[in-house]
Amino acid sequence: MWKRRKHARRPETVAPELCDLCARTFPEAEAVRGYVADSSSAHPTDEWHDGLRRVTACCGAHLDALREAYGRRPFVIEELWAAKISRVMMAGPPELPMERLACRTGLDEPDIRRAIAWHNERRRRLNG
Repeated sequence: MWKRRKHARRPETVAPELCDLCARTFPEAEAVRGYVADSSSAHPTDEWHDGLRRVTACCGAHLDALREAYGRRPFVIEELWAAKISRVMMAGPPELPMERLACRTGLDEPDIRRAIAWHNERRRRLNG
């Protein structure tokens, strides 16, 4: 009967990467990554990366295609502001006075109001 060694290594499972364009899976070492401008993207912890989305591709041609596709998408500043507000609202109390919301987002009250109006209008359009 075989005994298992005390320090036998277990096989490590490596999660494959997924191409954001074609959805092909591949090893992490083959990944081609970059950033694209995206007004809907607010980084969860680093506000310096707000408005940038990290994309992963299986090859340089697919990364170029992703950059081109995101380049055709309009960058809507109110959408970015709404994403910043959402990040703050999800991380803390669900209700904040305008002054505290402005402090935590780095936005002025008029910018917050524009972001809320943009968000509400978008919801109206999507919900018909």
